[in-house]
Amino acid sequence: MFTSTGSSGLYKAPLSKGLLLVPSALSLLLALLLPHCQRFFVYDLQAVKDDFQIWRLICGRIICLDLKDTFCSSLLIYNFRIFERRYGSRKFASFLLGSWVLSALADFVLVEAVWYFFGIAAAGNLPSGFLAPVFALFVPFYCSIPRIQVAQILGPLSITNKTLIYILGLQLFTSGSYIWIVAISGLASGICYNSQVFRLHQVLCIPKWVAQFFSWTLEPIFSSAEPATEARIGMGATVDIQRQQRMELLDRQLMLSQFAQVRQQRQQQGGMINWNRLFPPLRQRRNINYQDGRRSEQQASPPLEVSEEQVARLMEMGFSRGDALEALRASNNDLNVATNFLLQH
Repeated sequence: MFTSTGSSGLYKAPLSKGLLLVPSALSLLLALLLPHCQRFFVYDLQAVKDDFQIWRLICGRIICLDLKDTFCSSLLIYNFRIFERRYGSRKFASFLLGSWVLSALADFVLVEAVWYFFGIAAAGNLPSGFLAPVFALFVPFYCSIPRIQVAQILGPLSITNKTLIYILGLQLFTSGSYIWIVAISGLASGICYNSQVFRLHQVLCIPKWVAQFFSWTLEPIFSSAEPATEARIGMGATVDIQRQQRMELLDRQLMLSQFAQVRQQRQQQGGMINWNRLFPPLRQRRNINYQDGRRSEQQASPPLEVSEEQVARLMEMGFSRGDALEALRASNNDLNVATNFLLQH
């Protein structure tokens, strides 16, 4: 329901899976079994400033003490797992680390500004948890994920594939009195890190040896198997519609299977994938046997015309124009299917 793009599950997203399981389990443990220990995880900047309790900058910014914040942030992390698939676990972890550190500095600045201009003491009332990096992920989500209209309501207003994510973020934004301070600091840190201001992405990053260590130790624990299916079989109103939906589902599964088989050849041989051989036109696959690998491209039908707007959206996500063109042709100009192919692999 909330997935914007990419396959279901946590395939190729071990860090996201760890962020979903470990902090959520600790939050439930503190709320249900160890409520007397919650005081050690309170995010109190006043105590940090007056009593030099520096450890609160770590303990107070990892585990949510409010179960509603835990639920909302977990749903958002699940949807933002697509960035771990796109960037890789190391770069994704570097973004989270950079935004986590920068947002701590921004929290101090905003708290002092609120006290100076409005006389409001918010230092001891900030919400606990891994919230600022979650808000920071809205920056690449807004910039990188294409906006696809799903339904039109009330004239210019429309529902897109990103609407539910923004609604969930708004719910988290309004869950407490001073959570807006954490949200603003998270968004500001996400903008700074994403725009590579002062080369922060080179300073606040995960060292390669640390990434390799965790890939050997923790990745096997939190890794997930590849999902067997990427879409549900449609339930059309008539038998013909159901048959058409099943054929489209089989088309997508066949393309994913072919892609997985060619990935090893690309890694061994190097170079670009021949998308024309990998994803022949969908409409012709039903009538022509594509198992003959020696069929020349001159005998195929003319290439399908591709929308330049859709090509531009895929290029904005970081893919080359050639890959974007071939993926759109292979998916019959279906932007969702083409995006799934490029993000998953």
